[in-house]
Amino acid sequence: MGASTRPRQGRRRRAMADINVVPYIDVMLVLLIIFMVTAPLLNLGVDIELPKSNARSLEDKTDPVVVTVDQDGALFLTLGKGEREALDEATLVDKVSAFVRANPQVPVLIGGDERVPYGRVYQAMVLLQQAGAPRVGLMSAPIQNTPSEGRAPARR
Repeated sequence: MGASTRPRQGRRRRAMADINVVPYIDVMLVLLIIFMVTAPLLNLGVDIELPKSNARSLEDKTDPVVVTVDQDGALFLTLGKGEREALDEATLVDKVSAFVRANPQVPVLIGGDERVPYGRVYQAMVLLQQAGAPRVGLMSAPIQNTPSEGRAPARR
């Protein structure tokens, strides 16, 4: 006998048009946990050596206010062409504040010894901000070129 060529009777399965999102949610949650764990690690400091520069010195007609931080972290103030004097933090804020109010366009510079911790120079910058200095420039020494620097190597 021959096989029946009639289609099956009963319910036909319809194609499902929905996407199963459960695996995608699982992957998303795993990635979220990975990013939450690794994000705080990305903010760690990196040891770097800052580049040296041959920047031109600023030319200004007025004498600047210069705050110096020495190797021990002591603060010194030079107002214009005056003498350099050692000050505590409160006196520094008072004197710079009065001088900046009298001369609003005066440049304010800070110079720190290369052996002083950066945090101490930063504290001095905060003091100058409290004194009302609109901008604070950083002082540096120019690069000392040796005779062999800046030239092409000799050919043999």
